[in-house]
Formats: sequence, C-alpha cells, structure tokens
Amino acid sequence: MSHNAAVLEKPIPRPDYSLTGVNATLAIEKGLAEADWYQCAVPRETMRELLVRRNGPAIRDTILWFALLFASGYATWRLWGTWWVILPYMIYAVLYGTSSDSRWHECGHGTAFRTDWMNIAMYELASFMVMRESVLWRWSHNRHHSDTIIVGRDPEIQIPKPPDIRALVLSLFAVGV
Repeated sequence: MSHNAAVLEKPIPRPDYSLTGVNATLAIEKGLAEADWYQCAVPRETMRELLVRRNGPAIRDTILWFALLFASGYATWRLWGTWWVILPYMIYAVLYGTSSDSRWHECGHGTAFRTDWMNIAMYELASFMVMRESVLWRWSHNRHHSDTIIVGRDPEIQIPKPPDIRALVLSLFAVGV
C-alpha cells in the first residue's frame, strides 16, 4: 500500500465544538479567544453620526411589519381551501421568519429603538416568535460576538465542518438539539 492510500484511509477527526472541550482550550492558547479584530478606519465623529438611534423609523417599520403580517394572515385565512392561499401564506411566512429574526438581533443589541424598554419589549416578542429563550440567547449571542466562528468558543456556529447532514436534518424537527 502506498503512503497516499494510507493517508486517505485514516479518518479525519471531528473538531470539538463544545464550549468546554479541547478546541476551546486551544483557542485560548492560540490567542483567538476575545482577540482584537480588524476595525475600519472610520473617524470617531463619523461613527457617532452613523450610530444615532431614533424611535421614529423603528416604530414606523414595526407598525408596517405588523400590518403586513396581519394582512397576509387575514388573506391566508380568507383564501383557505383554494390554491390562492399559497401566495399570502408565503408572504406571511417570509415576513414572520425573516423579520422576527432580524428584530430579535437588533433589539437584542439595543440598536433598533432609541428607548430601551421598546428594544426589550420587541426583543422578548421576537424571541418568542423565533422560539428562543431570551435570557439564554442574549448571553449566547454576546459570546458569539466575542469569539465569532472560533471552534470551541462560538456557541452559534450553525453547521460544523465537516457537516453532519443527519443531525442537520433532525435539527429542523428539533430532534437532538
């Protein structure tokens, strides 16, 4: 048997994605954990202008989002039993799934509204809508931003490498999660 054939037969070890495993320790030893990352050279004054939070646009967008959700939900209910139901239901599903997650994210960071209680209220509602426990995910997401895509440190890596297709499919049904 040639050397190349022997190398191909050796199984590739799976990385340990747990937060307390070997790779978590390696990430700390290599200086990857809580590292200083690249930052754009944007002047502080320009950054302050870009990061101004306002309630108006967030309230307007939230009202529009709920109006579209209710309208597409109502249209789905009215068209139930016909093939026409597909269009409003698809609109409803996309608005519910994508916008709930983005509101969860921005309100979790406190960046959607200027007023803290509005961010918290929308964060709690969006957490419910995307079926996330709000306190656990707030801390998990904070850790994710500290150590993004570092194996053993980032709890929000969606698909490990190499991917476990069976586990991924089962996770769609909340099996083994």
